[in-house]
Amino acid sequence: MTTAAVLAQMGSNNTTFRNRIYNGAMMIDQRNAGASVTISGSSYVVDRFKVYKTNASATVTSQRTTTAPVGFTNSLLYSVTTGAATGAGDYSQIYQAIEGFNIADLGWGTANAQAVTLSFWVRSSVTETYGVCFTNVAGTRCYVASYTVNSANTWEQKTVSIAGDTTGSWPTDNSARIIVTGKQIGRASCRERV
Repeated sequence: MTTAAVLAQMGSNNTTFRNRIYNGAMMIDQRNAGASVTISGSSYVVDRFKVYKTNASATVTSQRTTTAPVGFTNSLLYSVTTGAATGAGDYSQIYQAIEGFNIADLGWGTANAQAVTLSFWVRSSVTETYGVCFTNVAGTRCYVASYTVNSANTWEQKTVSIAGDTTGSWPTDNSARIIVTGKQIGRASCRERV
């Protein structure tokens, strides 16, 4: 699976600070300079993006690549080369944690919580339904949305929206407070919480 240009337009009423995802176009890769990374547990691939897997027998690699949709020069390539089958408790994901200061104006955890929209490009060799989720770091609140890859090996732009959480705990300090995750495998929901 190749994922590019993860562009979150979070907080539609805020026109000056709409994109909360950093390095969505995969331009910055200070750690690996485009080299392939074999994922063991959780590993940074490009700046701000991590890939995580639980299945120890699966071989998952990821790297920045120049295969990208029109208008972009890079994307994040995610490949399962062996052990693609997962057990009931296994999953793999691409994710970015967003600092609390950068989501404070969304009002999550209050009666004024704003809806968010995540738009991105995806290209996959497998046509099926995938998931994205927004979760707090404590893992006690999670909102899941799905999208479908309709054509194999073709760039498709996807958009998913969720309502803001009016009751959960979403602190607004300098620690990571919202995690945006894609490509959940082997689980019906994000950490199985809603």
